[in-house]
Order: sequence, then structure tokens, then C-alpha cells
Amino acid sequence: MADNTSIYPRGELDGHNGKAVTAIATTRENPNLLLTASRDKSLLVWQLSNDGEEYGFARRRLTGHSHYVEDVVISSDGQFALSGSWDGTLRLWDLNTGITTRRFVGHTKDVLSVAFSADNRQIVSGSRDKTVKLWNTLGECKYTITEDGHTEWVSCVRFSPSTANPLIVSCGWDKVVKIWNLANCKLRTNLFGHEGYLNTVTVSPDGSICASGGKDGTANLWDLNEGKRLYSLVAGDVIH
Repeated sequence: MADNTSIYPRGELDGHNGKAVTAIATTRENPNLLLTASRDKSLLVWQLSNDGEEYGFARRRLTGHSHYVEDVVISSDGQFALSGSWDGTLRLWDLNTGITTRRFVGHTKDVLSVAFSADNRQIVSGSRDKTVKLWNTLGECKYTITEDGHTEWVSCVRFSPSTANPLIVSCGWDKVVKIWNLANCKLRTNLFGHEGYLNTVTVSPDGSICASGGKDGTANLWDLNEGKRLYSLVAGDVIH
């Protein structure tokens, strides 16, 4: 039976000076909180509402990056945000004050993707410099993955939420999804199957499956334990 559920816009948030919005972040801790990153070099903290006239308002603008802000995520406790920028840096923001608490310097080219670990104690980043970096929250780079690394831009990085099987998952413009052991940052598996560059990867809540998508218009689902493809879903267009 076909699903006839309709999806329609409930409101519009306007605040990035006409520049492209590059990333959106939400948190379970506060469902009325929304963060947006933009090519206007800033991030906006939005408070969502249901007053009928407006669906939300910009509570605070976070500034400090000197180039486009490409990615943003929120810590699981809803207290901090992490951003990555074309200025080659990451920034850790206190959402209560809007202040940068840490600046992460080490990538030699644009930072395209950032992520918090499940316990918020570790940070991972991917860059156009073709590296994946593992950081602590003090802004110290603990490891730079280059051995067996991506041969093109690293477009997306994620931690597995599983504490029993701690992994980093990355994908890139080399068409490959790579699975890394978090304990030693060594390559565990290469996942091949895409025919175009990859834009995004995400991991299931139990850490057993990941999905990847990009230029070839297919979403591939992978078994992280066995390192094999489970399904391919045809989207019909580029997956971002």
C-alpha cells in the first residue's frame, strides 16, 4: 500500500544574509534548538516556536571563522557546538554564552566534516587535505590518519555510537568508505561499490550498519561487522 503522507513546510528561517546554508544541526536534549552554518562565515542559533506568525527566531550569531562554515554538530548534552570551516580550523562553541572555547588548528586545507564521539570526549574531522584527524576537546590533535588514508578529499566523518565496537567511519571523493579502529586509528575495512564521489555517511544507533551516498545517486547500506554491502537504494539524483 502506498504511503500518502504529505510533507509540507511549516515555516521559514531567514538570517544568513542571502548566503547558502551549508549544514543544519539539532539535538534530542532540546528539540526547539536549531543550528545553521553558512557561507556568510557564521553560525546561527535558532529558537523554534509555534506562535503562528513565525516558526522561530535567531537567538545568537556565532562568529569567528574567516571563511565559509562547512559543517556543524551539537554535543549529545546540548551544551556545545562544533564547527568546521574553509579557513582550515574547527571551533568548539559554548551554546550558553556563544563564545569559542577552543580553536583546533592542524588541517592544511578546508575542513569539510566534524563529529563528536558518543561521550563528547573526542572529536574527528575530515578535510580537503585528504586526512582524518582525531582530537581531544582541549584542541590537541591526538592522531592524523594518513596511512591507508583517502586519496582524495575527505567529505564526511562519523563516530560509531557503539562503545563495544568503537569505530570511525569516513568517506571521500575517492569513492571509498573507510572503517577505522578508534583505539589505534588503523584501517579496518575498505568498502567499495560506489561509482562516484561520496558526500555523506551515517551510522546506525547500534553501530552495526552505516549508509553512504553521493554522486552516483545510490544509498549503500553496509554491515560494519562483516564489511559487506547489504543493500543499494536508488535515489535518482546526487545524495548530499
